[in-house]
Amino acid sequence: MFEILNTEMQYLLFCLSTLFTVVNPLGITPIFAAMTEKFSNDDQKRIARKGIFTGSIVLIIFTLLGSFIFRFYGITVEAFQIMGGVIFFRSGLRMLDAQVGRSRTTQSERDEFKDGDELAISPIGVPLITGPGAITGVVILSGKGPTEYSTIVLLFSVIITMSLFYWILRAGNFLAKRIGIAGMRVIERMMGLILMVIAVQFIINGIETIANRII
Repeated sequence: MFEILNTEMQYLLFCLSTLFTVVNPLGITPIFAAMTEKFSNDDQKRIARKGIFTGSIVLIIFTLLGSFIFRFYGITVEAFQIMGGVIFFRSGLRMLDAQVGRSRTTQSERDEFKDGDELAISPIGVPLITGPGAITGVVILSGKGPTEYSTIVLLFSVIITMSLFYWILRAGNFLAKRIGIAGMRVIERMMGLILMVIAVQFIINGIETIANRII
């Protein structure tokens, strides 16, 4: 029992660090502020809550469907690891440049919506908060669970990550004043470097497992 608990604690920490880095709240917060600047403070809170809720539901769905996706399409975890590693590496490179990927949102999407509820669901909820990288991340993590309790641990990680994301969105102006935009960019670049290391490890693990099967 203790061994299972220790294994799941390590898995929890790995899930939290991976998800938090992939969703990149420090990089998204300035964009959220720019997209919602014309709304009142109460409306911004409501948009943030609805956006986080929308993104969380999407991640929870893909967490629960991860193993089904592998079986239905005949995809191996290793193949998804290698593909996910490539996506993560590209995202990490963008974070090193303090940029958000074009797959997240476009200028026309930022200007199109005037209604807060529409804006909260898309493009803020999806794909700004929950983009392709985050979805890929939970699918990969769902296939790497060490025990039968791992799905619950991953769901818990999603809830914790998205809760932190909400409070970072709400504290965006405060963070900008306390550590400055430059400070937020430095942290984002550090997270980008971590994400690139995770990406390389995913690719190595995938190739190593495939090589062992062949040998």
